[in-house]
Parts: sequence; C-alpha cells; structure tokens
Amino acid sequence: MSSTSPEDRIIRLRALIRHHEERYYIHNDPEISDEAFDRLLHELERLEAEHPDLVTSDSPTQRVAGRPVEGFETVEHAQPMLSLDNAYDDEELKAFDERVSTGEAAVDYVAELKIDGLSIALTYIDGLLMRGATRGDGVRGEDVTANVRTIRAIPLRLRGRAGRIEVRGEVYLPRASFDRTNREREENGEPLFANPRNAAAGTMRHLDPALVARRGLSAFMYQVIDADGHGGRVPADPPAITTHARMLAAMREWGLPVEPHWRACRGVDEVAAFCREWADARRALDFQTDGVVIKVDDLALRERLGATSKFPRWATAFKFPAEQATTIIRAIHVNVGRTGAVTPYAVLEPVFLAGSTISMATLHNAEDLARKDIREGDCVLIEKAGDVIPKVVKAIVPDPPPVGRSAPWRMPSACPVCASALSRDEEAVVWRCENPSCPARIRRSLEHFASRTAMNIEGLGASLVDELVEQGLVRDFADLYRLEAGQLESLVVTPREPRSERARPRRLGKVGANVIAQIERSKQNDLSRLLYALGIRHIGEKAAATLAKHLRTIDRIMEAPVEALQTLPDVGPVVAASIRAFADAPRNRHLVDRLKEAGVNILSLAPEQGNEPGPLAGKVFVLTGTLSSISREAAASALERLGAKVSGSVSRKTTYLVAGADAGSKLDRARELGVETLDEEAFKALIMKGRV
Repeated sequence: MSSTSPEDRIIRLRALIRHHEERYYIHNDPEISDEAFDRLLHELERLEAEHPDLVTSDSPTQRVAGRPVEGFETVEHAQPMLSLDNAYDDEELKAFDERVSTGEAAVDYVAELKIDGLSIALTYIDGLLMRGATRGDGVRGEDVTANVRTIRAIPLRLRGRAGRIEVRGEVYLPRASFDRTNREREENGEPLFANPRNAAAGTMRHLDPALVARRGLSAFMYQVIDADGHGGRVPADPPAITTHARMLAAMREWGLPVEPHWRACRGVDEVAAFCREWADARRALDFQTDGVVIKVDDLALRERLGATSKFPRWATAFKFPAEQATTIIRAIHVNVGRTGAVTPYAVLEPVFLAGSTISMATLHNAEDLARKDIREGDCVLIEKAGDVIPKVVKAIVPDPPPVGRSAPWRMPSACPVCASALSRDEEAVVWRCENPSCPARIRRSLEHFASRTAMNIEGLGASLVDELVEQGLVRDFADLYRLEAGQLESLVVTPREPRSERARPRRLGKVGANVIAQIERSKQNDLSRLLYALGIRHIGEKAAATLAKHLRTIDRIMEAPVEALQTLPDVGPVVAASIRAFADAPRNRHLVDRLKEAGVNILSLAPEQGNEPGPLAGKVFVLTGTLSSISREAAASALERLGAKVSGSVSRKTTYLVAGADAGSKLDRARELGVETLDEEAFKALIMKGRV
C-alpha cells in the first residue's frame, strides 16, 4: 500500500465509499460500521486537501457545497413532467385498462408504490451528475443541484452509462428522519411539518445545502428520458431497453436507487391484487406512500398511446383510501420539551387508525388550537399525518353548537410540572417554561444527552431517566458522572409506556453496571458530541462539529465573542447569539466546570489543520455559467481549500470571475467593472498550480 500513489488511492477510496453508500442507502444492507465508513471518508478528505488538483465533481467529498446559495435558477426539462390521472377503486382501474387495451390479450403492466415526496429530474452526461431540478410547472423547474448532491442515495456518477439522459424520480424524507426533524423543530419552537412530503419539499427548496444534508433525504428513481426528450427506447445500451421492467433493472445496474417492491403484472386483475396487498402492508415501510402507480410495460405501446395535455394515457395512479377517523377529546394537556417549549396535545377516546390504536394526538400550538376552536369533549376528525403522527384535523360541531359545550381551551399560565410562570416572545407562537431546573426539561435534556448522535450512552433510556430524576440522583448532565453501580442496581424502573402485562416495574440489577460502564466510556467522546449533547438552542450536529473543528476546546468556545463565532462556516447570527447566551449563563459555566472535573473530554480529537494562509488567500472569486469538467460546487470547494473567498455576486472587491458556458449577467457586470475573467482552462491551470 505504501507504493500506491495518492491518485490511485483516491480513485480506490471513491469507489469503496460509493459501494458502501449503495449498500447502506439503496440496498439497506451495510457491510461495514458507520465508524469504518467515516474513516474512509476522512482519509479521502485528507488526501484531496493535500492534492486539490485531484478533486473532481463526482467525489463523495463534494456532496455538500458548504455554503448557502443565493437563489434557484429556472431550467427547462428535456420533456414535460406530466401529472397522473387517478383511480380510486377496482372499477376505475378496469376503465383505465379498457382505454389502453388492444383487445387482443391482457396488457402487461408494471405496478410501483407511489412515493409521496417531491418529483425530481436528474441530468447525467456520460454518467456524471450535472443537474437536479424540481418538477415546477412541469415544463420548467428550479435548479436544486447543490441540494440534490447532498442526497447519498443519488450517485454522483453512474456505472457504465454514456450519453446524455434525464432520470425522473421522487425525493422523500424517511419516517425516522421526519420524526427526528419534527422533534428538533418542536424543541426549537418552530412549526412542525404536517407530513414527510411537505418536509421533503420544504427541505429541497432550502438555500443552505448543509441544512439539506442534515435532514437525511433519500430518493427513488423510476424513469429515464433520453437526450432527445423521448421516454422510449434508451439508446447506447445493448440489449435495447424496450420495456419499463427492463428500464428499472438497468437503472439499478447503473447504481440508481429503485424502490424494490415493484411488480410485473399480467392484466388488470393482478394490478388490483397488488393494490389490495399494499393498502395495509405499506405501514411497515420506512417511507410514506399514498398509492400505486400503474404503467404500461411495453415502451412502444406507450408511444402509440401518447398523452393528453395533462396526463400520459399509458399510466394512472391508484390512490389508497384516506386514513382518518372520528373520536372524542377527553382532555387537553401540555407537554414540556427540553428547551422549555410547552405544546398542547389531546387525550383521545382510543380509536383504531392506520394499523394502530390512537389515544393521543398533537395540537401543534395554542394559536392553531384556538383557530380551529377545538375544545375538550368535542367530537373530532383525526388523521395520521403521512401515516406517521396522529393529529387533530378539526372539530365536528353541529350548528348551532350543543348546550353545555366546554369553554375554549386556554394555555395555562404556569408550567404544569414545576409551576414556573410561562412566557412567550412577542413574535413567537410557542410558550416556554424558563426554569432550567424543571424536572420535565431535565428529563428531556438527559434523553437527548444520552442519545446515539450525542454522547451515545447505551442503556440510559427514557424509563431509567425518569427514575433517576424522580429519586433526585440526577439534576443535570454532570450528575451522571457521579453515579455508582450500586445506586443503579437497586433502582426499580417502570417502563414509561408499558406494551404488555410482562412490561412491569423491575429492578435494574446487573444492567446498572453496564450503564455505568457506558457513562464512563462516554467521557472519551469528541468535543463535537459534547457540544451537541449540551442541547444549546440551534446547535445541531453540523454546527457542533464546526465549532469543535475550528475552536478546538470548550473554553475557547465559551469565551468567543459573537463577531468571532459568526466568521465560522455554518454559524450565522442566530447560532452565534445562542452560543453566547448559553456561555454567559452562570449556571451553564458551572455545569461545564463540573463536567471537566468529572473527566469528560472537552477537546477536539480531530487532526488540527495548519493555520498557514492558502496560496489564494485574499482573492475573491465569482463563478458563473457551466463548467464542463467540474461542478461549480467542486470548483468553489477547491478555491476555498486554497484560501480564496467565493462570492455569489460581482463587485469592485472581486478579483476574478470564472466564466463557464452560457455565462450571463455576471459576466457583463465583470466587464463593466474591469474584473479579470478566467475561462475554464485558465481556471484549471490556476487550481493545478495553486497560485496566480
């Protein structure tokens, strides 16, 4: 291995990383641990930093551009992205079959689960991902390439695929990512996403690719359009692709994610059976689906059938029945989160819905509850938002309302757990308990502190946390490191939500020693994990990693002024102010001191980067147009590694404008100001030399 050149090692690392991305994100069958995968990625990042001339746009390190974009350009699709006509029962399926039938034999169909997400169109040229665009109005969409590149299920380069193609698919948010995102939004006092589809759409239209990467989007692809804009036989791929089933198989061979449960069906009866099968089975999937898409398999027959101005005649969508039910609100209570956010929820007369019994549902916030005029004792319509989170849609109240209907619900003035007064910012909708010692806040904070992505303390679950707080053994994070095995072994733990008669209170016993060992092990975690675990408002995993990487110690972070914090990547005014507010609180300073005394690591374990300025330090670059050999994101990353600043607009401070094909108004502006312009060849030469 010692004789391997950096270029050869980089090529091998990229292939290895993409292989393991496919195993994890596409096949759901990882071959190595997350830690081993991270080691491969970090090695590649180090080698590319040492050899910036070897950075390419399809490298796994180039998925996130590292800075927000200024807006989305409008681009045109190779062929209009049409909507689908709908069918709601077997009769409508048969009517569709009659419209496409030749009358000679049963039609061959392909039935695919309908992913409830955001439609996307990906352009690949000679296998390299060049563009990602939203559906938009069907003819034109928004260029969201920087965000698409963050989705690890989507390959940056295809295997064995030449020519220019447009791949159609759906970007979605897995259920687990949706739940995590809404928990974080609730803790931060932000409005919850109603369902995974809305969350996916909102995420893809975010201007910061770093945030998009954190959300954990995924994707499935289902169609290929060739360079001429036809959805028929895809050229340059022997044997010729003449059926949709073969197209799906080819896409998977190229490394694209394809939803695996599709089925070739002979005739409409087999299609109907597939739809019935998945009406209930879909709830076991990790993504939201609201129906089945049925497509004619023969691509030549599709061409003959054509399309209307709105729908293809060769496809339809069978929609599953709406998952709603009615029940009675027994009571309205509030929940206190780790940041003190107090949110109302409904206690319901239990009702069976979408595969489970529902006894509680979210009410979002006091203003939403008042707007819908939902009261205790009301009959209400509930649904599972995206088949995931139960929510109250509306009250079903006769006109006129019944005599004796309860009074409108009001947010309590005091915390129901600690009795502290609740407060609300003038511009916010979320009420908060400001008492940091509130037992409810402590419980939620401890659960977050011990979670897998924070300090990763296995065994310290919700039920044990409840008991530790109840017994007064733990009042803050530092108290965890004072616990002894004997204290835990004697505890009797009651499951927070018993699922069966066997889930009764039990003595922790020898499990307590294992938990203590996990707590002790957590002392060696990197500073980035500790920062995230502390639960500072607006500090996610990415921001925590940035702070640890650049400031290196918790002491420097606690002392850094707002102005210095804002110079760091991913740290804007809101995040900087939040860090400063945390550090200025005497209680938090005391907590950090106690964590140090307990032996918790407060240093960054990542290799320290040199502080020498890069060869392009002080230079300001603006990128415009399309570069044929490297993406704009990769070009910007290469410049930043060499010390340059990359700006989104041309000004008198601009040193160079890098102009690719189809450069627009920025090129005109540069000429007006006399800014020197570099074409692609000159830019590549600059990067190779690392100097002007």
